[in-house]
Amino acid sequence: MSNCEQCIVREFSALKTLTKDELITMSTCKTAVNVRKGEPIFVEGENVHGVYCIKEGVCKMTKLSANGKDQIVKLAQRGELLGQRSLISDEAANLSAIAVEDMEVCFIPKSDIMNFFSKNNAFSMGVMKSVCGDLKEADETLVNLAQKNVKERLAQTLLYLEEKFGVLADKSLRLQLSREEIASIIGTATESCIRLLSEFKKLGLIELQGKKITILDKVKLKRLVE
Repeated sequence: MSNCEQCIVREFSALKTLTKDELITMSTCKTAVNVRKGEPIFVEGENVHGVYCIKEGVCKMTKLSANGKDQIVKLAQRGELLGQRSLISDEAANLSAIAVEDMEVCFIPKSDIMNFFSKNNAFSMGVMKSVCGDLKEADETLVNLAQKNVKERLAQTLLYLEEKFGVLADKSLRLQLSREEIASIIGTATESCIRLLSEFKKLGLIELQGKKITILDKVKLKRLVE
């Protein structure tokens, strides 16, 4: 099992504030978990008995809507912590975390995290800042759903996917989401998403090859968003 003190991933979250002794403690109590694409890390309504640190891979955070469909509210990647809000509020998870590609995560039990939280002010502040960041992102998502039309939201999502997750050697988006997943992010039916992607292709904004999407004209996509 890897040593937390030597793990570069912790530098991307509140874990970077832990002392050497705390990192040694965490190394002995954590559990490494491999999650296959499509599998849940935890589901909405589940009691999460600790936090998960993403070492490799990407997961989607989803909320079950009244019509029974999952709405993707966030995509979490390497270095991010999952389950911290449930831990602090002592409530069941209000979102599900589902792997969109094969993942490796480290599970840290609640008792150890709460011990760090109570004894290390820098760590507790780091966790709180992260939770506040998630709330800000959720607010921005609500505003976008209310004020932008579907075409604008699709353009914004494609730009976001390139900016946050990068591209492959062939310039296509590194994170390959299904049409259903993209539709879930922008809050529309899958059929509407497919139709809009085809429209973007005809306009020369993107190239489509199976699940691969390549942005061809970033300037025009940005104009659509603005």
